[in-house]
Amino acid sequence: MTATALIVEDEPLLRAALRQHLAELWPQLDVSREAEDGITAIKMIGERLPDVLFLDIHVPGLNGLEVARLVSGRCHVVFVTAYQEHAVTAFEEGAVDFVVKPIERDRLAVTVARLRQRLTAAPVELTEVLRLIERNQRPENIRWIQASVGTQIRIVPVEDVIYFQSDAKYTKVVTKRGELHIRRSIKELLEGLDPNDFWQIHRGTIVNAKCVDSVSRSSEQMRLRLVGRGEKLSVSEPYQFRFRRQ
Repeated sequence: MTATALIVEDEPLLRAALRQHLAELWPQLDVSREAEDGITAIKMIGERLPDVLFLDIHVPGLNGLEVARLVSGRCHVVFVTAYQEHAVTAFEEGAVDFVVKPIERDRLAVTVARLRQRLTAAPVELTEVLRLIERNQRPENIRWIQASVGTQIRIVPVEDVIYFQSDAKYTKVVTKRGELHIRRSIKELLEGLDPNDFWQIHRGTIVNAKCVDSVSRSSEQMRLRLVGRGEKLSVSEPYQFRFRRQ
């Protein structure tokens, strides 16, 4: 049976691995369409609704749960997640399938087999499974950042962080008292930071919303000026919606 798929995943290597495994396990599946953020995904879904949506729960722009809510009952959804509790919730509800990162080919083969069967029926409504996933997400936000400095461990309240930025194998933490480096990735930080206080503005940058002074735009480029600081931070297109006039 010929079917179409849309892969929504912001990590290029994981996206490529998923596409390759699917091509091998399900040659009849069209896996040519991809999106790296929720806003792009919604635009692509509007242009052509896929039969199957492989959806990372945590993508920039609109997150995966918001995207799933918009396609509920319209296409079959497979959640892609790094967190086992999300997968267990989705599986036990039975409405959708899941793939846990890092993606294992054998586990994906089970998902493919289930999808082939489900394509013979109409997609289900996802209201209940989305409610359960949201309820089971970790409620505790990051309150402190710990970083090794020589033989010491610095402990910084998260409200003192001005912004986080990817820096090679580390993440740079710019605080009111200087810079630190930690091994947590931007994606891991997004899982634990309060989204009302910390906004992702670029694939590799999260800013403390309270530290934003102003926004400037020139052509297609948007930059943030920070309170009391000279540097400006670039805002990439998927995140510019936060700063557009309503």
